[in-house]
Amino acid sequence: MPQPLEQALAEVRELLLTPGLTRAVAAGRRRGHVPSVTRAQVRPVTLKSGPRLQIVTDDGARPFTRNVAPGAEAASAVDELLAEPFGNWHVETESATVQVRITKKGDAQVHRSASSSVAAPHAHDRAKQWLLDPGDPLFEVIGGNAAKRRQIDAFLRALAATLPDELPPTLRVVDLGCGNAYLTFAAYRYLAGRGVAVQVAGVDVREDQRVRNTEVAARLGCSAEVTFVAGTIEAAELPFTPDLVLALHACDTATDQALARAVRWEARWVLAAPCCHHDIAAQLKGNAAPSPFGEFTRHAILRERFADVLTDSLRAGLLRLNGYKVDVVEFIDSAHTPRNLMLRARRTGAAPTAEQRAEYDALVGQWEVAPALAALLDDR
Repeated sequence: MPQPLEQALAEVRELLLTPGLTRAVAAGRRRGHVPSVTRAQVRPVTLKSGPRLQIVTDDGARPFTRNVAPGAEAASAVDELLAEPFGNWHVETESATVQVRITKKGDAQVHRSASSSVAAPHAHDRAKQWLLDPGDPLFEVIGGNAAKRRQIDAFLRALAATLPDELPPTLRVVDLGCGNAYLTFAAYRYLAGRGVAVQVAGVDVREDQRVRNTEVAARLGCSAEVTFVAGTIEAAELPFTPDLVLALHACDTATDQALARAVRWEARWVLAAPCCHHDIAAQLKGNAAPSPFGEFTRHAILRERFADVLTDSLRAGLLRLNGYKVDVVEFIDSAHTPRNLMLRARRTGAAPTAEQRAEYDALVGQWEVAPALAALLDDR
């Protein structure tokens, strides 16, 4: 049975402002009206500063995120949303799901059901919460199959784990070797959704990629914030000095070139997902392995896998010697790609210890290898 709209929205308001809210989404439009935004999502979050109500609105071009404090600030923000002429509200709490649809006559059709979370109390049993909404316009442009969404979500979770909760008001990002740039755009959409001003530059050696990616930026309405440069990782000229450097699946020593530029820029954060590791593998093939590790390099498949481990261990060590705290993590399941290792680095500026230098020198000396990154950073 239809019920007065004011009564239905009052129920929605209470659910949004009462503890127990899981998430709420408002979308669509009422007959004869157009909301100022195309979609709004509300959910509770916990920041270092305490619990907040996060409100993400999208005007069709880009999302905008606000984290409002409980009480009067949250109530005022919720009232603003409820005043928008959305055609539908979907509200999930720990105990119930409420769906409100506004009819052509301006009444409300309300459907209530028990929440599935009652039967699934553990967080890992609940529906997956994507860091970038699968309904984001990005997926309409680049395509949104499940595998690509999983890779994007895994990358964004690694990015979120690297950055602090409180971001600087302006964040400058470069993606070195960006290729078709779908992770570049995903990083932009996610960071912009956290309420900071974001400037992104993508670098790829191919001019046709620059043209194609620039066209995608125009379609997404972010040409002013996301730009592309055709050039090499070592020599490409950027419009700014980046705070965050991305290098995702740059082949072989291209990863070293990206890490070297990040160190020279003194970038605050670095995310690098290496690809192939031919350089160290070739050096291992030409050298005798130190005793008693001959079996590590005697067989081609083992030599290749060991070269992967040794290369990225040396990269992590060199970043540490140059003032970075480094974590080496698996950022996506190996079923998606075997190249699933990521170096996450945060600049501390700390001088290396004698023990760290000795450990690195011993590793290089024992295996008689010359890492490309060390040569690129030789003057440091």
